[in-house]
Amino acid sequence: MKQCLSSKLGFFWAAVILLWIKTFIVYMLEFKLTVSNILQSFLLFFNPLSSAILFIGIMLFIKGKKAGLFMIIIDAILSFVLYANVVYHRFNSDFITLPTLTQTSNFGSLGGSIMDLVAFYDVVFAADVIFLIILFNKTKAYWPSESLPVRKTLFILFAGVVAFVINLGLAELDRPQLLKRTFDRSYIVKYLGTYNFMIYDAMQSLKSTTQRVLADSNDITTVANYTKNKYAKPNEVYFGRGKGKNIIKIHLESFQSFLIDYKLHGEEVTPFLNSLADENNKNFTYFDNFFHQTEQGKTADAELIMDNSLFGLPQGAAFVTKGNNTFQSLPAILDQRRGYTSAVFHGDDRTFWNREEIYKEMGIEHFFDSSYYHMSDDQVINYGLKDKPFFEESMPMLKSLKEPFYAHMITLTHHHPFLIDDEDATIDPAETGDGSVDRYFQTARYMDEALEQFFNELKEAGLYEDSIIMIYGDHYGISDNHNQAMKEIIGEEITPLKNAELQRVPFMIRVPGVEGEAINHEYSGQMDVMPTLLHIMGIDAQDYIQFGTDLLSEEHKDFVSFRNGDFMTEKYSHINGVFYDHETKKEITDITKKMEETKKKVYHELELSDNVLYGDLLRFYSPNDDWEPVDATEYDYGKRNNR
Repeated sequence: MKQCLSSKLGFFWAAVILLWIKTFIVYMLEFKLTVSNILQSFLLFFNPLSSAILFIGIMLFIKGKKAGLFMIIIDAILSFVLYANVVYHRFNSDFITLPTLTQTSNFGSLGGSIMDLVAFYDVVFAADVIFLIILFNKTKAYWPSESLPVRKTLFILFAGVVAFVINLGLAELDRPQLLKRTFDRSYIVKYLGTYNFMIYDAMQSLKSTTQRVLADSNDITTVANYTKNKYAKPNEVYFGRGKGKNIIKIHLESFQSFLIDYKLHGEEVTPFLNSLADENNKNFTYFDNFFHQTEQGKTADAELIMDNSLFGLPQGAAFVTKGNNTFQSLPAILDQRRGYTSAVFHGDDRTFWNREEIYKEMGIEHFFDSSYYHMSDDQVINYGLKDKPFFEESMPMLKSLKEPFYAHMITLTHHHPFLIDDEDATIDPAETGDGSVDRYFQTARYMDEALEQFFNELKEAGLYEDSIIMIYGDHYGISDNHNQAMKEIIGEEITPLKNAELQRVPFMIRVPGVEGEAINHEYSGQMDVMPTLLHIMGIDAQDYIQFGTDLLSEEHKDFVSFRNGDFMTEKYSHINGVFYDHETKKEITDITKKMEETKKKVYHELELSDNVLYGDLLRFYSPNDDWEPVDATEYDYGKRNNR
């Protein structure tokens, strides 16, 4: 063994095996990738091998001792990539893509969020690198000065290629068209591995950059035909009832619907929101089967979806990577068709998620960011301004808007890692031992109190009675990496189906002069909000490219597509490649033609929406004769000094 490790080839195989074993252990302990058969288990074990051989094997061409140094460097780089994905996955339950790396401008605002994801035992991720450094120092004296014979190096690389081909072939047997039909990165990682996923992602990113150049007007015709066929006629009771009314949209950060009516230590966590969602409250309609449809863009995806009825991208955030696209967004439509002023209120820096630029492309007239608020130490925590001072200080700016207006209020305090000052906490944390989960209820209570305060201020200002008010959750707050703690919270096992059910977020709406339905059980998602609001304003949604349908229509399409290709309906769902019956919670083995058709429709929708964003197809489309494309140069948000 000592003699073997003292050679360049022995050192190479030591590096390969250590990286292989470490990667597999990470798959099992950190990524917790679901496997459903022996073949998937084998592929999960096998897939790091080809990458390790190919990436490290190239260094065998280098002469002498330098080869060992470069092997260590390659191993360190791959280890860093692996660890970066671990940290990213701990909150996002997802994997880093090249487009997410363009969002580095956001990192400065993350504060304790990243540190909360780092564990003390993470030093073990560098163990193999340290071992290789020690081994190299002890054995390099025995290494020959010449390089390994080229034929032998090529044979090793060929073995790596063969390993990959076998890997891909077996993956295709278990999941046909893996690289063409999946929208879920976890499948690629499970079948092909983290390092091969990097290559796949790079190829996808390159492909996406060429789509705009190759796109033409015929592409948008295909999309328009689909969305017009999916169109749902408006509900006559609601159609046009919102004309001339102000619209106030309230964004509940990281708020999941299981919080509604949830009691902790015998106390309601969100008593005010509970009162709005009460079955006897006919002022609001609460959709209790409403789901977020976001992906890597999280909050930015939610904003994109709610104001455009387009899916976020499969990789990265369209707010960042497609910030110069043509959009036909809700603010621009309301401006051109109904003369509305639009504004966004947010107690964070305007550069976060590239908002300062993309809001202009969406036709948003005013953006009140952190420079308009008192950002003193006692009023700021985690990502930015606390919710209570945020709402309080927003009121004068809200009242200054020319009516009618469309105002979007974005909260911040209830965001991972859910930090809260002692004086702001009015409910004790949960007691699962998972800090993020335990604090989640405290920041939810704080947000609830801030929301009640805002409602009172709206009433005092005379804005409540004559305004359409929408409240929505943007995305999950507790990822599936916290399933053990969540099992204690909800009292049941977090199965793949249950995890999908936990992606419900609240959506509530109040239309002045129209009695609400209290609770509506329709299966729906964020994609459906824009066409719903257009119809309330008396604007026919059929004229616009939208993938959602009117929530209040009798023709509403009640399947909810998720960005990864999964979907929900009232009676069944499709999660991680498996159909589930909602009544029995069991897997469906007798799959009907309708189920397969819905699955194909979901994939088709995702593909068409991606074509719109990647190809910037809305530049070829005019929704009506008098439509004027948004000119971003007309908007200047100014900037106040922090006070």
